[in-house]
Amino acid sequence: MASLLSKLSNVFGTVANNGNITHELDYVTDNRFYVEIDSSIAASFTECSGLSVQIKKNVFNEGGVNDQQRIYLGYTEFADITLKRGVTNHQGFWNWMSKVFDEKNVTLRRNVNILVFNQAGDTMMSWTLIGAIPITWKTPTLQADGKAVAIEELTLAYEGLQVGQTTGGGSAVERIKKTGYFPSS
Repeated sequence: MASLLSKLSNVFGTVANNGNITHELDYVTDNRFYVEIDSSIAASFTECSGLSVQIKKNVFNEGGVNDQQRIYLGYTEFADITLKRGVTNHQGFWNWMSKVFDEKNVTLRRNVNILVFNQAGDTMMSWTLIGAIPITWKTPTLQADGKAVAIEELTLAYEGLQVGQTTGGGSAVERIKKTGYFPSS
């Protein structure tokens, strides 16, 4: 029993003499998140989906070696992020999307933070989408006999990802001329 309590204390926190856990975890639920654009909370979204990174692999089989394969890593692929929220009178997302259509302007990209909070309201995780740009904006289907909340969608493509626990991104960014990359902060 002592061995089990010792293992649990390593995972869940300190265990007192009577077997009670004296330190609770900072757990995170999937309903406490915000999106930060231009260094301020842009909106409360009902859904954020698609956040993922995949490193492509190349598999090679060596002649005469039938029980193994060689794996070489290829390029990194970032999946598009889809944000959903109730329709409001704030046109910020449409304004950002419409600037992409204007050929006279430099394409306006931003570093966008997706922030997740614990039950106490502390920032537990931050995903910064580097060089994000809107690629899809979708309005809800409107029906005369419908009763559902009208939900708009914004899909963002991005060039890089940073993971941390801080806020403060979201400003408009320009490509670094020398390297062709976007700044990550």
